[in-house]
Amino acid sequence: MGTLRSDAGYGESDLLSGLRGWQKDAYHEYFRLPRRDFLLVATPGAGKTTYALTVAAELLARREVARITIVTPTEHLKHQWAVAAQRFGIAIDSRYSNAQGRAGADFTGVAVTYAQVAAHPVLHRQRTENRRTLVVFDEVHHAGDALSWGDAAKEAFDPARRRIALTGTPFRSDANPIPFVTYVDEPGGGKRSSSDYVYGYGPALEDAVVRPVIFLAYSGEMRWRTRAGDEITATLGTSMTKDQIAQAWRTALDPAGEWVTRVLEAADKRLTEVRRGMPDAGGLVIANDHADARAYAALLKGLTGKRPVVVLSDDPAASKKITAFTSSDDRWMVAVRMVSEGVDVPRLAVGVYATSVSTPLFFAQAIGRFVRARQRGETASVFLPSVPVLLGFAAELETERDHVLRSSSASPEEDELAEALRERNTQDQLDDEPAFEALNASAHFDRVLYDGGEFGTATAAGSPEEEDFLGLPGLLDPEQVRVLLRKRQDAQLAARAAARSTAHAPASSPFAHTSVPVTSAPQAPSASSAPPAPSADATPVSREALGALRKELNGLVGAWSHRTGQPHGVIHTELRRECGGPALPQASADQINARIAKIRQWALSGRAS
Repeated sequence: MGTLRSDAGYGESDLLSGLRGWQKDAYHEYFRLPRRDFLLVATPGAGKTTYALTVAAELLARREVARITIVTPTEHLKHQWAVAAQRFGIAIDSRYSNAQGRAGADFTGVAVTYAQVAAHPVLHRQRTENRRTLVVFDEVHHAGDALSWGDAAKEAFDPARRRIALTGTPFRSDANPIPFVTYVDEPGGGKRSSSDYVYGYGPALEDAVVRPVIFLAYSGEMRWRTRAGDEITATLGTSMTKDQIAQAWRTALDPAGEWVTRVLEAADKRLTEVRRGMPDAGGLVIANDHADARAYAALLKGLTGKRPVVVLSDDPAASKKITAFTSSDDRWMVAVRMVSEGVDVPRLAVGVYATSVSTPLFFAQAIGRFVRARQRGETASVFLPSVPVLLGFAAELETERDHVLRSSSASPEEDELAEALRERNTQDQLDDEPAFEALNASAHFDRVLYDGGEFGTATAAGSPEEEDFLGLPGLLDPEQVRVLLRKRQDAQLAARAAARSTAHAPASSPFAHTSVPVTSAPQAPSASSAPPAPSADATPVSREALGALRKELNGLVGAWSHRTGQPHGVIHTELRRECGGPALPQASADQINARIAKIRQWALSGRAS
């Protein structure tokens, strides 16, 4: 058995001396009342593992428990827990298998996965009954991943003397109850989970326990072909049907498209800047599936000259690759799900959310890979598509949620509706996604989201405006991040306002996000109100240049629609009323330039006139 603190000659005060403030508070709350179950909710990166092992060491020292079982979502986390436990003098067998039966006498406990428990719950119940056992559920929401997992965990660990449940995201996308979690009735039906101690992202940020997260969102024009053979063009993030959003999103993530290449270039530039203050900072691309992961790795190799570490779930060496990356100074790692939850790689500081998984649980856990602070002033930067659901998650990073179960008295019709609307935490694709073919995906820098606010201006990828935000110093405290973002946005708006005298000249960057929407209903343009048509001796423009102008105007219209909620057609009609001329396909270069200037004028003046 591992050495306990009572044998090592130090007391409780020594055990607590290295803890953070919240960990000490949660420790005292645990022992304030005798309780069998304890649910701790702490933001990813806050130190849940250290907290649980501190409590475990104290329970062992008091001889309230004699054995420990740690239940994790993945094999890699089993080994990670065992290494952490060694620092407390607790020997955990992370290689324990069901075939072993009894754990080795040299160990204080074992680490197993939820799937391992589900494969043989009776075995684990016998182990739990034989000795006074503390069970630690790491990321306990996984006990509700499948009904069989929850039932197995309940059967196996119901006899446990003590149980500690840990999670960074106390909510799920379905209604499976989580074993050993207390639920309270809600007004109007249903039940809500009750946590014993909560330490959210907001307090953790104030305490400098986690890094501030800067989200950099990218939009662009997406073009794809549907199953019926129709070609659709839309701007990512604008108002679309559910199917169209899914298809535009997947088009953006197509490794053959421009969007992914541009975003990876921007992320690598950001990583270079961050490494000026954090020399070993690393980046992580979270991909949809194995094929995308390999393709993204090839793109990164082309950018950096070095192939990134690729971690795939079916790779037997995946755990070793993660461990090696953790202690190296390699720039990039690409993974599907192996590094999305619980894995401790503190040097990860730049991320690319290149997956179409859209549940709040997965998003929160993915972002949690980048927030673990090692020193004051470190920041995290996450690049993501301008998809409304993701922007909403980013804006609500500090929101604390509980696990909610719908009322069991719901009618069958209500159950069917809830099932139809239920988000699924799918690994590699969106459920029921119609077949389509991605054709083209451009990229535009949309905005920065930070601390519930939005900064920046819609602009082309690779523009000086984008560089302003990619070049933010890597070492900043939260207030400095806020001040710098505001200063850079104000400087960009001032520069554009100063350039209004040349508004009719072709410009390289779109309008600012601080604009207000058109409030009057547009009228169809009339022949009497339209300006004169361009003269016959207007400068000839090539088809390619004309196509580029149309693309630029469509991007601006898409960004305006995204900000105001107005349909694209309504905005185009208003621009024609203001500037005159035919519909866009028949408009001349001068007419398109006039509309580009007008929509920028709306933004800079704060009105549509």
